[in-house]
Amino acid sequence: MKKSRIVLFLIIQLVFCSNLFSQNKTDELDKKIGQMICVGFRGWDVDKKSPIIRDINQYQIGGIVLFDYDVMLKKPVRNVKSPKQLKNLISKLQKSSAVPLFITIDQEGGKVNRLKEKFGFPKLVSAAYLGELDDVDSTRKYASECANILKELGINIDFAPCVDLNLNPDNPIIGKVERSFSDDPEKVIRHAEIFLDEFKKNKIAGTLKHFPGHGSSKEDSHLGFVDVTDLWHEDELLPYKTLIDKNKCDFVMTTHVFNGRIDEEFPATLSKKTLTDLLRNELKFNGIIFTDDMEMKAIADNFGLEVAIERAIIAGADILTFANNNTYDEKIVSKIVAIIKNLISDGKITEDRIDQSYQRIMAYKKKM
Repeated sequence: MKKSRIVLFLIIQLVFCSNLFSQNKTDELDKKIGQMICVGFRGWDVDKKSPIIRDINQYQIGGIVLFDYDVMLKKPVRNVKSPKQLKNLISKLQKSSAVPLFITIDQEGGKVNRLKEKFGFPKLVSAAYLGELDDVDSTRKYASECANILKELGINIDFAPCVDLNLNPDNPIIGKVERSFSDDPEKVIRHAEIFLDEFKKNKIAGTLKHFPGHGSSKEDSHLGFVDVTDLWHEDELLPYKTLIDKNKCDFVMTTHVFNGRIDEEFPATLSKKTLTDLLRNELKFNGIIFTDDMEMKAIADNFGLEVAIERAIIAGADILTFANNNTYDEKIVSKIVAIIKNLISDGKITEDRIDQSYQRIMAYKKKM
């Protein structure tokens, strides 16, 4: 009887330890997946009941993307109201997270400018204005001002500078809205490098975008499928190659445009030939790859959510960006996590692939 009790006790202990090990492994995987998600949310303020705080606590998401305008509601009511309010919001978000968050924003200047004068922020001129002026001291002045504002607020990643070449001035999403410094790659490199340097002085990370080039397009990938196969030029890679070679770049953001000269099947964000073969292997980029918003229509209207997530991860993207703005879903994070876990269970994505991105993300966050 005594021996039977001992055997039973050992079996129970073995089962308990096995379950504990399994749970720890699951928790670790959840944490790794969470760090690969950068998401937008609604609200000028947060508390313990806020969906975004729930997602930070439950899924350990890695990043937040801030907006001043709610596209779905068609109202300028999102995350930005004033400098004091925004600084307080960011502080609360960071305090809610066990791991430092990437707090991201599109602060390019000109028309792509989340921190507007009407909210109490200084004016930031467009890249096109600075490129036309072509005065390095002026560019440094504006870049320094931008970096100081971001640092004061607690924003640590700017989705800028835009290094698309202005190859089509009528391009509705680049040229027409003055997001490009120039059609001359050397001028783009010169001014983008100043922004990256000023950001780095203030412990802000810049992000080169939109890889491998959106400047030649005739359409807007926010609105639908965009094909640049017959328009794209290899010079569009020069800013990336030069700034990567000079070790100026920690982050790159993808574009959703289709370029049949690089990949005959998938747009850049979902293309392994673009992100792994070209950006990682040929251009030797070892930093973190952000996707552009996965809910833009170039992706959302042509690929289901599961296929888009699967292909982006296989392609080599480290962080999936969901602005949660064109549409709004308070449960978007739980859906993304469930999809990725199912893809792993089905053998479509490996845990090693998730770990690769997680290690890159955590290596940078340790430096923060």
